Amino acid sequence: MSFLKKAVFHTTVARLATLPTDAIAEVAFVGRSNAGKSSAINALVGKTRLAHTSKMPGRTQHLNYFLLETGKYLVDLPGYGYAKAPESIKKQWGGLLAPYLEWREPLAGLILIMDCRHPLTELDCRMLNWFAPTGRPIHILLSKADKLSRQAQMQTLKKTREALTILGEQCSIQLFSSMKKTGLEECEAVIGRWLDLPSKPDSQ
Repeated sequence: MSFLKKAVFHTTVARLATLPTDAIAEVAFVGRSNAGKSSAINALVGKTRLAHTSKMPGRTQHLNYFLLETGKYLVDLPGYGYAKAPESIKKQWGGLLAPYLEWREPLAGLILIMDCRHPLTELDCRMLNWFAPTGRPIHILLSKADKLSRQAQMQTLKKTREALTILGEQCSIQLFSSMKKTGLEECEAVIGRWLDLPSKPDSQ
């Protein structure tokens, strides 16, 4: 069984002071609201509602922790860039997201989800430019790839990869579809390396 299939909800964090103290390594998922972040997490862990999707983008306001094994976590971060979110929520996002992404010591890497039909929006670029100086690795999922033809997928992948060459080996990128379950193994392998967990554990 894939190590990701072991994911279970652990805790919701509203204040930095309550972050899990037993964390050894964690991988955070972030993305513009409506980019398909929750769907991507659910597809990876093989569950339908571990990460909650919403008809009201921007609803997730906290850091949601999912336990894989002792000290190893996936973290679902608030979506960013939802224009209709109240100012109080935007302020809370900033108070959680900025210090977490910049200073969280166990953070092993960032999975950034972008809608492949609209990659590298201004907000995505802001996130990349802000996070890259931390030196931590970034893996981009071009989500909803099933919405494009194969030719359009490859063109988008090529153009986005070229636009990010400035980040060098710090940044990797792939096509992903929660609907078609494509790109799961590639992403799992990245997370496995970051968390020092086998991407293809024994099936015994």
